[in-house]
Amino acid sequence: MSFAASRVFKGCRALLAPTKSAAATTTTAASKPRATKTVEKRKSKPADPLKRTGILKATPISPALRDFLGVPESSRTDAVKKIWVYIKDQKLQNPADKKEIFCDEKLKTIFDGKEKVGFLEIGKLLSCHFVKTG
Repeated sequence: MSFAASRVFKGCRALLAPTKSAAATTTTAASKPRATKTVEKRKSKPADPLKRTGILKATPISPALRDFLGVPESSRTDAVKKIWVYIKDQKLQNPADKKEIFCDEKLKTIFDGKEKVGFLEIGKLLSCHFVKTG
């Protein structure tokens, strides 16, 4: 083995060897008894449901969007997802420019009667359909 090769392999061994401080913490952690009572108490508590805020919070929606989605309230993300599902199912995207959406009669009720909508406009056009809550 050449001198350069032995230097490389010694360096690898040094990198892969556990450090003295890491070895000391693993032995001390292994020797301590675990506190199982506190863990059991934590598990017995019922989990708090996630509190939805911002665009994930379900809010009341306008009658036009309610007719489109079929629900009385929705979060912004769910509304956009359902609109995209409808667009894909009805094949309303411009095949030449996927950023452009052709509106049918159902979409025109939501998008202020526009014939074409850019995909970045969807969020802006939907904002008026969400009722502000105090």
